[in-house]
Amino acid sequence: MQIPDRVMPGLLKNVVERLPAKPPAWLLVQTLNQLLKREILLADMSLLAGRLFRVEVADLGLNLFFSASEQRFMVSDVSTDVDLCLSANTTDFMKMLLRQEDPDTLFFNRRLKIEGDTELGLIVKNLLDSIDWSTIPMMKSLVKQ
Repeated sequence: MQIPDRVMPGLLKNVVERLPAKPPAWLLVQTLNQLLKREILLADMSLLAGRLFRVEVADLGLNLFFSASEQRFMVSDVSTDVDLCLSANTTDFMKMLLRQEDPDTLFFNRRLKIEGDTELGLIVKNLLDSIDWSTIPMMKSLVKQ
């Protein structure tokens, strides 16, 4: 299934940016922790521990804040002082997950913004590249299409 290049409608952004960000951040953190537990996400947590992250889904106005310890990821309160921010539109994040685009291509085409600690950004980008999404049950059907 090829993801079309689309930006979410402005009306949807107006609604989403007014909703609390903690539930989607919690879902992201739970997913990351499950990937860690199942050894699909092979993260050296010592490199991420004590760092604050923000994932911005730009076309939805959604900002997800989380941090890491030596053992797991945790939801964090909103903060302007993050160590690393990854920002893209919904379709570009989906294309990364489905391996239709790699993070480097999106970055060099200015569709993925990586701001903050450069070394941490490279660690996270390489971590994203290393995940075999086809091993994740809910992604298997999407990757095959």
